[in-house]
Amino acid sequence: MTATTTAPQGGPVGTAGDERILPRSPLRKLLARPELGSVVGAIAVFVFFAFVADGFLRATSLSTVLYASSTIGIMAVPVALLMIGGEFDLSAGVMVTSSALISSMFSYQMTANVWVGVGVSLLVTLAIGAFNGFMLTRTGLPSFIITLGTFLMLTGMNLGFTKLIDGTVSTKTIGDMEGFSSAHAVFASTVTVGGVDFKITIVWWLALVALASWILLRTRTGNWIFAVGGNQDAARAVGVPVTRTKIGLYMGVALGAWISGQHLLFSFDAVQSGEGVGNELIYIIAAVIGGCLITGGYGSAVGSAVGALLFGMTSKGIVFAEWNPDWFKFFLGAMLLLATLLNTWVRRRAEASTK
Repeated sequence: MTATTTAPQGGPVGTAGDERILPRSPLRKLLARPELGSVVGAIAVFVFFAFVADGFLRATSLSTVLYASSTIGIMAVPVALLMIGGEFDLSAGVMVTSSALISSMFSYQMTANVWVGVGVSLLVTLAIGAFNGFMLTRTGLPSFIITLGTFLMLTGMNLGFTKLIDGTVSTKTIGDMEGFSSAHAVFASTVTVGGVDFKITIVWWLALVALASWILLRTRTGNWIFAVGGNQDAARAVGVPVTRTKIGLYMGVALGAWISGQHLLFSFDAVQSGEGVGNELIYIIAAVIGGCLITGGYGSAVGSAVGALLFGMTSKGIVFAEWNPDWFKFFLGAMLLLATLLNTWVRRRAEASTK
């Protein structure tokens, strides 16, 4: 029996007709890209708001769109890799807040340089991700159950520890502590290019997209991610380290949560303990819009970035068009359905073209 392998581009192929070996036309290569549907949707949304929203094409407006996209995209990238690996993480949203709270409270209570709190937060957040992966691989329970449990625990701990230590639902300000200025420069500063201000999170976002794309398309780890998402039993049979790969993917989500959490903290110098609830669904939506399949084994990091960009354009485009913001969720849901349908059609065409 011949095991099925998975192409780095995101589509399953058989060993008898590996699309990495057989020559393909440019059209077939384009149809095989997981992010094709989201790119088409992004172009349509951009053109739409360019016509209906005054000022949408201004450089400052586009900077605002990119910032909104980056705050989602930083998490959407590792979430997309996790979904390609066939799993979910429902704790991703509150983990961002946990990361920020740990940095803030440790620095304040220990009267230490804020970089000490940042380092402790990194270790603890990675440990949370490793815990999710370890529990998943050891118990065999669905990732939905494992991460839902983590979500509830973190939600309670965020509120409970903040009220226990600080006496309120928010942390004390750390804006006057040693190291805050340098940490703010790394995680929350503004870069001026051509007279337009851009948030540093855009740089973090693009760097993560580049790193994740390199991992998926150019490394053995990328092949492992596609393999465990496509069929983990077959992957294990051919020597793929399934346990290590899945734990690593959850730790990747934790790394994204740490970066986002530090941005949250050093943007405002204090954190509300109840933030982040529900954001995990936005990260998943961005990944799905970008071409990731719910069933795993298919998707791309670039697609997740395009999905986040769609989110940013829609959320800010509605504001620039001066529409009722209550309609935002409607447009988000419509984009999710349309993008999923288009991605499914593109994938079927891609699979048909390889036969």
